[in-house]
Amino acid sequence: MSQKPFAPFEWMLAGRYLRARRKEAFISVIAGFSFIGIMLGVATLIIVMAVMNGFRAELLDKILGFNGHMLIQPIDGPLTDYDAVTERIRATDGVVRAMPFVEGQALGSGPIGAQGVVVRGVREADIADMAFIADNVISGGLEGFDTSNGVAIGSRLAASLGIVIGDQITIITPRGLVTPFGVQPRIKAYRVTAVFQVGMFQYDGTIVFMPLGEAQLFFNKENDVTAIDVFVEEPDSVNRMRGPIETAIDRSAVVSDWTQRNITLFNALEVERNVMFVILALIVLVAALNIVSGLIMLVKDKGSDIAILRTMGASRGSVLRIFLITGASIGIVGTLAGFLIGTVIAINAEPIRQGLSYITGIPIFPPDIYFLSELPTRLEPMDVISVVVMSLTLSFLATLYPAWRAARLDPVEALRYE
Repeated sequence: MSQKPFAPFEWMLAGRYLRARRKEAFISVIAGFSFIGIMLGVATLIIVMAVMNGFRAELLDKILGFNGHMLIQPIDGPLTDYDAVTERIRATDGVVRAMPFVEGQALGSGPIGAQGVVVRGVREADIADMAFIADNVISGGLEGFDTSNGVAIGSRLAASLGIVIGDQITIITPRGLVTPFGVQPRIKAYRVTAVFQVGMFQYDGTIVFMPLGEAQLFFNKENDVTAIDVFVEEPDSVNRMRGPIETAIDRSAVVSDWTQRNITLFNALEVERNVMFVILALIVLVAALNIVSGLIMLVKDKGSDIAILRTMGASRGSVLRIFLITGASIGIVGTLAGFLIGTVIAINAEPIRQGLSYITGIPIFPPDIYFLSELPTRLEPMDVISVVVMSLTLSFLATLYPAWRAARLDPVEALRYE
């Protein structure tokens, strides 16, 4: 009999082979495990890739929101001409803003505790331009920051020290006044005028913003700054900006960009992402191998049926396609189910995390370890497409050998002992 490829009877027979019967229950169990394996593998890959992408994007956003895309540090003497240098940098095409600052480590003390803090002295106009901070002030405000003699601190630091708006935080640094008896620690109390929450543990729990002039006095840097942060329009093109900015500085200085300062972190994230993809792809591979074993057993069990089909006029191509449809259906349906489950979980990862933490009483994704207050996810279409294509390809390849064996079956040999 002559039939067009993928004729209705081929689909009908493939559907019958997929449905469980008592004597074929074991084969159906293998097919079921193959379906579950592919579904879980695809879903897990999509979720993990989304979390890794979200984690990288969120870290990059937080790091570049706080630190400049480029950092200018003097090497031939104090940066006392920072105003002139800053203005020249700002006039460079492609530069969004330049911000001189003073930075130092100190001990912060409040009503219920004390801990190490990083004090950064900035001007009011500059901190107001930092949307990363200005848009995330949860109490108080930054108005009159230069003249308030107050400081802005992170929400976690405020909670750990027991400080609210209007309270004072005592800042202590060992590099204080120089006296005939040696260097005395400098201790000074500042009123907290703003509390911010940016969602990154490192910043919310350690940073204190202080007016630039006050920070210069506190750290003995009168008319001097630690460095200048430079923000550019295209962070990914900082190498192209290096030459014009070095020309604008017009003095000896070290110019480092965000890729150099964070290269270890982002390289580690990229390696971890690739390794996780390979490891989780093995789940799909194992499930695909289950399809092979299940189909080989099905071909062996259906040897007489195949022989009868061949004697009735079915071509080898028809037999091949019947078993291709049978095996590929498991992979296609499993991949589709995994895609749907993985996408739904990836989109709702943070509510799911909160729910699991509440039910189990165990903190999942603790911010003091992972730096972020929420579980970030970011679905990249190309990642999802790669996972789906990989799963479908493995599923299709897994069906080729069993289907080829079924098509090569000799009807005479199959029916000899029937």
